[in-house]
Amino acid sequence: MNIKACLFDLDGVIVDTAVYHFKSWKRLADELGINFTEHDNERLKGVSRMRSLDIILEIGNVTKTAAEKEALAARKNDWYTEMINKMKPEEVLPGAREFLDLVRKAGIKTALGSASKNSGIILEKTGLTHYFDAIIDGNHVSKAKPDPEVFLKGAEAVNTQPADCVVFEDAIAGVEAALAGGMKVVGIGSPAILTKANLVVSGLDKMNLDKLNTL
Repeated sequence: MNIKACLFDLDGVIVDTAVYHFKSWKRLADELGINFTEHDNERLKGVSRMRSLDIILEIGNVTKTAAEKEALAARKNDWYTEMINKMKPEEVLPGAREFLDLVRKAGIKTALGSASKNSGIILEKTGLTHYFDAIIDGNHVSKAKPDPEVFLKGAEAVNTQPADCVVFEDAIAGVEAALAGGMKVVGIGSPAILTKANLVVSGLDKMNLDKLNTL
């Protein structure tokens, strides 16, 4: 295939902010007297902020009003934002910066396709903003993955047809979103989990142009 654009999910592909989400949800759960573990945290991956809060409240069998939930979610986000504001360039996942450099030098467009509303801060703190021709994140989309909206908008932003795009994703919902958008997808993680991806690698440090061109 003639690849004209690479679209990247952010969390788990380029950086790993999952630890900060866990720490801030854990702090909230502790304050509410709920025992929230790393195992429980698996249920929150790729899930919206309000749904994540509902899961934690369900675990603790705690009921809150809609207004109380809004306040709790906002507090969690304040703590999370405080942590990501201290992120450093060395927190970029192995091989991510090098691979972005490689595809750009090959004349391939790059776009970010992330549900995170904080992606701008994360890219700025890790020194990655200039690697992307377009940034489509939670501030630009209304539908969550597996809906393909974020990737279709990414393709449009770099003036590329979906069929000429390759998406890099670490979540099942993200892989499904890319396929639903008519794009090829490279899964970052385990082949046993990302079964629908066209190719699976453990990280961007295992990617190169040859592997990209086999798609």
